[in-house]
Amino acid sequence: MPMLRFSPILLWIAVILVTVALEAATLTLSSIWFSAGGIAALIAASLGFGFGSQLVVFVLFSAALLVLVRPFCRRFLRPRGAATNADRVIGQTAVVTEEIRNVDAVGAVRVFGQVWTARSADGTDYPAGMQVVVREIQGVKVIVDKKEEMGEG
Repeated sequence: MPMLRFSPILLWIAVILVTVALEAATLTLSSIWFSAGGIAALIAASLGFGFGSQLVVFVLFSAALLVLVRPFCRRFLRPRGAATNADRVIGQTAVVTEEIRNVDAVGAVRVFGQVWTARSADGTDYPAGMQVVVREIQGVKVIVDKKEEMGEG
């Protein structure tokens, strides 16, 4: 029965395949750097370097990529919050369509043709038909203030 011989090239191919599969399963940008290290070690093996040298190449190359390149890649690949146009209502004039009474948790305004649930910033009640200014968005509600009239300080 022939004895199995250790093949560094097969080992590095296995390391590459396992780490690529692990990265594909997790998408954490953690194991892909070890895949690159495995490629560097595979190149070293094919150039005739000894296994100890291949291992050093693998560790150094993987560690360098993990420390130096991963933070840069994460900054650009990190999912950001879903972009919406909701922010454009901040600072806009809205018309109260349903009386705003924070105590009763009621109120609505229309801004850019859309009706939003509304609350006043300072707890003041605002009657229907009054113009207000949207100050912020909290969840699905807009927080409004009285619109300052032209000429008021």
